[in-house]
Amino acid sequence: MPIEPVFAPAALADFKTLYPERPGRIDHSLAGHPAFALDALVDLATRLDPAQVEYNRGDLPVGVDPKADVANGLDIAATIRSIEDNGSWMVLKFVERDPVYRAILEETLHELRPVVDPTTGPMLKMEGFIFVSSPGSMTPFHFDPEHNILLQLRGTKTMTVFPADDPTIAGPLQHETFHMGGHRNLPWQDAFLAKGVAVELEPGQAVHVPVKAPHFVRNGPATSISFSITWRSEWSYREASAHGLNAILRRTGIDPAMPARFPAQNHAKSAAYRAIGKARTILGKD
Repeated sequence: MPIEPVFAPAALADFKTLYPERPGRIDHSLAGHPAFALDALVDLATRLDPAQVEYNRGDLPVGVDPKADVANGLDIAATIRSIEDNGSWMVLKFVERDPVYRAILEETLHELRPVVDPTTGPMLKMEGFIFVSSPGSMTPFHFDPEHNILLQLRGTKTMTVFPADDPTIAGPLQHETFHMGGHRNLPWQDAFLAKGVAVELEPGQAVHVPVKAPHFVRNGPATSISFSITWRSEWSYREASAHGLNAILRRTGIDPAMPARFPAQNHAKSAAYRAIGKARTILGKD
């Protein structure tokens, strides 16, 4: 069971100043929980479907082509057991499918509801991801569709987060391709770095990452373990649907405006895209 509370009142107050659109650091008390020891994570990995585990070489540049071969040549258990010197990073995905980790995730997210629910509505599709990284490893530049807080449990790392609404960093085509099934990795330019916010993390600290905020992560000099707690909101689904509609409009030769960020709600484009999806389902089309 998590140490109670995971987020003290001061941490929740800090989170309230950030959510949902500002990246920043907050404190937590989950570091040291036995469920996140390496031996426990080896056991978890053996219980998960292999498709729920992604592991890659850690000696990667900031920008990585999604088609690049980043395999580390090891199996899942060997990657975790030798993480201190094998130069890899890995993520155990959807750990809420395991009863032990589902309980930790649900209790941890429950503490955030007084901030989240009045702002973006009920938490939807709550999921957890555990990252295990070798010293100095790199998680390349990418974005994700969820609201996310990454809790640092062991070791140190620096996450550099970029504005979610800057089309010069992640433009319409990157968003639309992603929402039509494309890869999360984004093209990198060194000129982007000046626009990033570098958030340094040690055990007991966490970083809030807004929906679709591009970021990359560089691990510190020791093995790192982090727990990413994520959820969707109706707003995030509307943002995704609006990008989906834009992809359809672009195919007709229209250059549509980017969906607006929170607190704008993208109701019209979202409704239109969902209506198209329903029509395709009724007509039996892909």
